[in-house]
Amino acid sequence: MAQPIYKLWQARFTEAWYQLSSEERRQRLAQVQGTLDQVGGKMVVICNSDWSNEQWRVFGVEEFPDIEAVHKHTKLLNELEWYRYLDSVSTLGTKLEL
Repeated sequence: MAQPIYKLWQARFTEAWYQLSSEERRQRLAQVQGTLDQVGGKMVVICNSDWSNEQWRVFGVEEFPDIEAVHKHTKLLNELEWYRYLDSVSTLGTKLEL
């Protein structure tokens, strides 16, 4: 049985993001949420870190049912040109049972 995959990501928005209107930003975020829904993923947490980290202004953890869902999600984000609007770094992992 496939096990859930967790994705920790850290990001900062690019100048292209700030050129969008508030409505366009809301639409983009809704589209990104839609891609997560499409692959059976879910946002575990999203956090504001701009008060404690100058490089990465926001971070979050997403949960995916398997690695195939992660691959599909990345493909969908690329189709939306999402990475035009942010710089990011991410780490994938599986739950560690101690």
